Amino acid sequence: SLPKLLFLYLRTSRKKNIFKLAQGEYIAPEKIENVYAKCKFIAQCFVYGDSFNSCLVAVVAVEPEVLKSWAALEGIQYEDLRQLCSDPRARAAVLADMDSIGKEAQLRGFEFVKAVTLVAEPFTLENGLLTPTFKVGPSILFEWIEMQEC
Repeated sequence: SLPKLLFLYLRTSRKKNIFKLAQGEYIAPEKIENVYAKCKFIAQCFVYGDSFNSCLVAVVAVEPEVLKSWAALEGIQYEDLRQLCSDPRARAAVLADMDSIGKEAQLRGFEFVKAVTLVAEPFTLENGLLTPTFKVGPSILFEWIEMQEC
């Protein structure tokens, strides 16, 4: 099935903690994840790219209180954190903060994430977002399938 193939590809492509984008640039995702970890909205971040696309995408487990505070300041109404995470304005705010942090860290243009999916809960073994070896798990792939093109 598609999720199993994507998971297999994801695991093998990050085996050496480096992958190549469509334009031939090599990416070290852990370096980029460490830069983005400084973003106030981010509790955890997973950066992904492949040789079929020219840009990076990320799955971000948000800092709930920071995102809720931001939403209150912006006057955004929501029923629960999951709904807030799916709001395009929240994704845009997180991505803008990530861009700011990336500029401070002097990331190269192709190292910037161009699309983001926000998740309300941290990556854990219990919710299936991490494998027993603490790698991003198969459940996260359903988020990738829904992610917009960058």
